[in-house]
Amino acid sequence: MPKSPQFLIKRLRSEGSKMTEFFAGLDDSAWAKTVYTEGGEWTIRNVLAHFVTAEKAFLKLFPNIVDGGEGVSKDFSVDRYNARQQEKTEELSPSELLIKFQDVRAKMATWVETLNEEDLQKEGRHPFLGETTVEEMIKLVYRHNQIHYRDMRKS
Repeated sequence: MPKSPQFLIKRLRSEGSKMTEFFAGLDDSAWAKTVYTEGGEWTIRNVLAHFVTAEKAFLKLFPNIVDGGEGVSKDFSVDRYNARQQEKTEELSPSELLIKFQDVRAKMATWVETLNEEDLQKEGRHPFLGETTVEEMIKLVYRHNQIHYRDMRKS
């Protein structure tokens, strides 16, 4: 059953607050803690950078799909994109990344406020999900955080 834009906005904001609280509570040594080693080492700091860069990209991709675009190209490589974005953010401190995360999440929630039920059912190509609705893409934004959050807590 389709979710309402209000439900999605609430989830984006609550998950954003949860992630902000988690990251803000870390001490300096925690940022260097390894979370992933497959395809290159990612620390907790890298995961936060990933949240920021992925969501910034989604704020371009999702409106494009709502406006009739197809989404990402069929040959889009998530791994290549993520590696490039890590390089672009390597000079940012954890506190700078956290501010950027809060900003991009607020912008995502504000954009979702502009959507109606019809917009949520528009389809396009997501970099991970493939062909799906805008609604499913938005859900993945906060679910994506939850998946990485679980992994960070395990590390």
